[in-house]
Amino acid sequence: MKFSDIKDKDIQELQTMLKEKKLKLFELKLQLKTMQLTNYCEISSVRKEIARINTAISAKRG
Repeated sequence: MKFSDIKDKDIQELQTMLKEKKLKLFELKLQLKTMQLTNYCEISSVRKEIARINTAISAKRG
């Protein structure tokens, strides 16, 4: 997901997306701890998406 896709959404949608991504990150970390995760790069990509969403939220509130 690119920042240009995120910046067009309103704050309510961004907060919903943020909640979903944080849940996804939690599930990935759980899979990592239980040795079930095969694609480790997925964790870093979800973390970057969370950062992009947080940036967009702070820019809208700004």
